[in-house]
Amino acid sequence: MTTDTRSTAAHTGSAPAPLWAETTVGTLVLRALRRYPDRTAFATDTGTLTYAAVTELVGRIQRVLADRGLRRGDRIGLLAGNSPEAWCAGIAVQASGMATSWLHPLGSVEDQLYQLADLDAAACLVDAQRHAGRGAELAARSGDVPVLGLGPSEFGPDLLAETAAVGAATAHDVAHVDDIALVNYTGGTTGRPKGVMRRHPAVSHIMSIGTLTDFEIPFDARYLAVAPITHVAGTKVVPVLQRGGTVHLQDGFDPGRFLATVERERITMTLAVPTMIYALLDHPALDRTDLSSLELLLYGASPMSPTRLAEGLERIGPVFSQLYGQTECYPISVLRRAEHADPTLEGSCGVPISTVDVALLDPEGNPVEPGEPGEICVRGPGTMEEYWRKPDLTAQAFAYGWLHTGDVARRDDRGYLTIVDRTKDMIISGGFNVFPREVEDALTSHDAVAMAAVFGLPDEKWGEAVTAAVVLRPGATATAEELTAHVRALKGAVQTPKSVHLVDALPTTAVGKIDKKALRAGLRTGGLER
Repeated sequence: MTTDTRSTAAHTGSAPAPLWAETTVGTLVLRALRRYPDRTAFATDTGTLTYAAVTELVGRIQRVLADRGLRRGDRIGLLAGNSPEAWCAGIAVQASGMATSWLHPLGSVEDQLYQLADLDAAACLVDAQRHAGRGAELAARSGDVPVLGLGPSEFGPDLLAETAAVGAATAHDVAHVDDIALVNYTGGTTGRPKGVMRRHPAVSHIMSIGTLTDFEIPFDARYLAVAPITHVAGTKVVPVLQRGGTVHLQDGFDPGRFLATVERERITMTLAVPTMIYALLDHPALDRTDLSSLELLLYGASPMSPTRLAEGLERIGPVFSQLYGQTECYPISVLRRAEHADPTLEGSCGVPISTVDVALLDPEGNPVEPGEPGEICVRGPGTMEEYWRKPDLTAQAFAYGWLHTGDVARRDDRGYLTIVDRTKDMIISGGFNVFPREVEDALTSHDAVAMAAVFGLPDEKWGEAVTAAVVLRPGATATAEELTAHVRALKGAVQTPKSVHLVDALPTTAVGKIDKKALRAGLRTGGLER
């Protein structure tokens, strides 16, 4: 006998059981993997894994984690490069009802130890091939947190050897939707890293709906992932697998190797930060490399010079699509490929994705007037739940009922956003507000300039002095005086740098953003100049 829940509800007066359910990460991923068992899921320099093999490896890792006594609710740190085994370990953790927390592969040991302690981590999995030295440091200093190797090592048991020994194992999703799935930490350039916590529905949204709805992910994509899959590059792995594609994994970005791989493997999609794109544009092999297979080049993490973007569109093609988001909420907006042809959208980061609501607010939480700059504040299913165990910082981040991004933007009458700058990066010089991005765009419009970073330094006369660090293009020449005059002609005296420093390279953070904190420190110690 069957029971009609609607009829029962009508007689009892109770609400019917919902006919929909939120999705866990494991359900989302395993469904995609089982759909295309014979296709290649991952390709590296050393081999390939089919979708079926990935499914089996996830199941084996789940079995080993359970045999080691790890249980639902545990939080697991993972330090790894771009390897299929590391990705499978992360999924196995989440499908087992535990939370992953990726340690940044370029992060400091102090920040990584802080992260494990802050999490009360039950274990830390370390890619033994790529991070053997750091694994040994963590094992020696992590106290009661067991450090396990993904591969043979001297610092801990080999988890992958244990997975081979257990034989066949079926992957199962035993997580609940209200389990914590992910605690990712901010970069820590302005203080101790903060844990950004999400449960399964939020992570599933980022992995699937938030990307597939508004991003132009090709079907059967050949995705080249060279940026760390522990961060934004990893958010494109599941969408690619959902569409039956292959993820080509490489550790570290080398422009020559990148170009050769795109040509050889007929790559259709990739993701890069602006500094990587600048390196491609300046590489001598670019113009002799066949990039005709490339359909989509996603870029983000920091603003891109309009001049260099125009160069990329001309030399690489109309494949650029800008994504905008942050650790606390991702994705927020996208500027699609065709929109890059609209000159009125130069510098725009696009419109909010379908599932995100955006408001531009003043410091008192009021909406700004149309066309005026305001802080980007967001609501949406991909938003973090909290800063891990930091209620005061969480309350600040969600002031006035919105998540505050710290980015300042203008919105036009069509809804397109143009980011002016970070609130904390704004320079107050001589009583006037100067947004560094506008000065950087002026500098990079000079034919000799490859990259520029603008920041404020304390100054007795001006309060803050507008200061620039500039990298010239290979073989180009320009003087600081020439560049200063160029900005003055375009932007006027207020935004003209008081000093321009020619440097060989700009320091970057672990996620590829230009590190202005390091630039300021370099100037103070006299170690910045060429």
